[in-house]
Amino acid sequence: MNAEDYRALGALEIARLVAAGEVSAREVVEAALARIEASEPAANAFIHLDPDGARIEADRLDAARAAGEPLGPLAGVPVSVKDLVHVAGMPTSLGSRVFAGTPAPEDAVPVARLRAAGAVILGKTTTPELGHKPITESPLFGRTLNPWNRAYTSGGSSGGAAVSLAVGQVPLAVGTDGGGSIRIPASVCGVLGLKATQGRIPHVHAADLFANNSFIGPMARSVRDLAAMYAAMAGPDPRDPWSKVLPEPRPAVRARRVGVALTVGNPAVEPEVAAAFEAAVSALEGLGFAVEPVELDLCRHEPFFRAQLESALAGRFGERLAADRDRFDRSFVTTVEKGLARSGAEVQAANAARSALFRTLERLFERVDLLVTPTLAAASLPADTDSHAEVVIAGVPAGPIRAGWYPYTFPLNLTGHPALSLPCGWTGEGLPIGLQLAGRWYAEDLLLSVAGALEECLAVERRSVPA
Repeated sequence: MNAEDYRALGALEIARLVAAGEVSAREVVEAALARIEASEPAANAFIHLDPDGARIEADRLDAARAAGEPLGPLAGVPVSVKDLVHVAGMPTSLGSRVFAGTPAPEDAVPVARLRAAGAVILGKTTTPELGHKPITESPLFGRTLNPWNRAYTSGGSSGGAAVSLAVGQVPLAVGTDGGGSIRIPASVCGVLGLKATQGRIPHVHAADLFANNSFIGPMARSVRDLAAMYAAMAGPDPRDPWSKVLPEPRPAVRARRVGVALTVGNPAVEPEVAAAFEAAVSALEGLGFAVEPVELDLCRHEPFFRAQLESALAGRFGERLAADRDRFDRSFVTTVEKGLARSGAEVQAANAARSALFRTLERLFERVDLLVTPTLAAASLPADTDSHAEVVIAGVPAGPIRAGWYPYTFPLNLTGHPALSLPCGWTGEGLPIGLQLAGRWYAEDLLLSVAGALEECLAVERRSVPA
């Protein structure tokens, strides 16, 4: 297997070849490392690689197969892990010079489960410092650009994870999503990403287990692979209070009623994004779904989301500014300073607004099975976008970046509802366009089922990033 053969294969195809003995896990790892060597440093997707550890794990899998031992469903599949997620034996640098080289205490639960399924962890991918913004850049590693057009951002904060998929370095990637941080780069880079229901994939290392709105989740290049990765990662763990007791998985019920919204209070959407969205809605109608336009003002929750984000980071890192201000990203310092300036009353008002938003979406899901929106109002943003400045979408001033560019994603972090982004088209500049599906709590199987039907129906052109 050479690097070009490897980059064309999906995760389940690799696992089948390894299980059948048609290729060894070691050959797969060597092909993956060759692909990484060929695409770095231009891709700038990895912040840490562990070739020796990957080879040792591959050899262990090959020995197990030779001995007739059963292999897991992801046997020999290379995986990248975002640098906010612990991997035993690797550093968790959090995308920061301040924490660079800090050893992980143990595997995060989803990482341990992927290993148990036979996956091989290759290394850690880039993230903005502490995942604080949707642009993947940091003084620690520089800027991770959009692999389809390097004038644009790869999104964030799981930008390195998405790029590692898009350029064919890995078929599966672990990301985190604190306001869209899986779905944004998935959309921007032309891959898929799932933010599961609160607690469905345990996050036992979250700083605030009870008010956590950051989710560890799967990213892949096909719905089949995404579903297999999700199945390996999901399940209860008593150390996460949201994950202590979960309902038993049930077969996906056929969705019949779909609510659709091109805008959710945001002033503008790029015309090519709108056209791709309308084509996807037509495809849903062709598949037999009853489509109902819905009106939602999710943008108005942006100040409340920002209050929670900024105050949370201030609470965790405010005391570090005196000693480490010059080592932190200036954007991160600004975020923390804004949080330090907030009052307790502001944070409590944001908590109340979060509860009100949950009730709004629960009422919506009483009458529709799914909510379908664009993932983003613009396919991407310029690489040098200032995340603290107001953005312009389709020539229209659109306000703060969260309200203007991704008003569809961050509200679902506040409420815990599951959401998935899948490709639904391309712009004239060659940038991918994403579609978001959201549903009731624990409706992941339904989201994946509908995503699979759309993937087949839309048949979005699969392109290869230039080698």
